[in-house]
This record gives sequence, C-alpha cells and structure tokens, in this order.
Amino acid sequence: MSPREITSPMSEQEARSLRAGEIVFLSGEVLTARDEAHIRALELSREGRPLPFEMHGRALYHCGPIMMRDDNWKVVAAGPTTSARMDSLETEFLRAFRPSVIVGKGGMSLETLKTMGEIGCAYLAFTGGAAVIAAEALPEVLGVEWEDLGMPEAVWRMRAERLGPLVVAMDSHGRSLFHEVESDVHSRALLL
Repeated sequence: MSPREITSPMSEQEARSLRAGEIVFLSGEVLTARDEAHIRALELSREGRPLPFEMHGRALYHCGPIMMRDDNWKVVAAGPTTSARMDSLETEFLRAFRPSVIVGKGGMSLETLKTMGEIGCAYLAFTGGAAVIAAEALPEVLGVEWEDLGMPEAVWRMRAERLGPLVVAMDSHGRSLFHEVESDVHSRALLL
C-alpha cells in the first residue's frame, strides 16, 4: 500500500478516514504546541477568550523547534516532543480546539484515544531523532504566537510540504498501535 497524501486543514470526515497502520505524508498548515502553549490556550478557553490562531481542523505538532531569523524565520530543527508530556492536558485541549491530527512521538493515553474518537482526530507518529528531516519539510513559517514562552514553547504556524513519513498510530476508531504492542508484549511475558 503506497503512502497517502493528506492536507491540513482537513475535515472531521477526512480525519476519521485515517486508519491505524497507514503511512501518510502531511502538507499544509501545522501548529506547534507543547506544555506551556497547551496551558495558556486552555486558560484562555476557560475564560471564554479566543486564541490568536485557528486550531480547528489543523495539524497539532508536539514539537519545540529550533528557529533562526534572518529577514524571516526559518526552521532549523523540528523533531517531535514526547507526546505523553501533554496527556494530562490533551483531552480538554482536543475538546476545546478540535485539531484534526496530532503529530508526535511515543503515543498517548487511552483517555486521549477515547477523546480522539469523540472529535474525529488521529495521532501520527514521527520518528524521533529526525529533526533536520522534519525541518526540510517545513519550508515556510506563517507566524508565531506567544514568543514570551520561549522558542520551544511558542506556537509556531508553519507550512508543511510532505512532512513524513508518518505512521497513523492512533485513530478515531479506537485503535492504538502503541497499546496493541504493549498488550502483545504483556501477553507474551505471561507465557514465559
């Protein structure tokens, strides 16, 4: 099966069409957000205040990029952050802002998986240690918000051109490759 091309923003229906095990390349608008950005976004949401960027239907990248500025911002390195760091915030974040896909590494909890099913979202795993390859697939910075949080914690809006390959590791139908492997390893250990 050849890799699939997907574009952000995407509809809920398109996000729901992604199935665990598929290989995809992502193009279009990608927004980075780590712990501090999640916290700030949720504080604004709880106060009924809008975000300075649109997240609905977009790709959320768990990433703290290294950036350089000449005339314009340029992505130097953009490897994925371990997504489990955001687990305690992700369910509320997903319900409030409804991104179509999350890009990260290491997977997320079963509670987050359940919420992904509620809103129509998929988790795309990117290889750790491939920060320069990721940067090459992010040729344009569209904007930055919350620079006061620091470079890795700010929200960077970028245009992706075939970011990947990415593995659909968690889908909106309740499948998580991470949890399936964990369960299989546990079952095998019990047989020993």
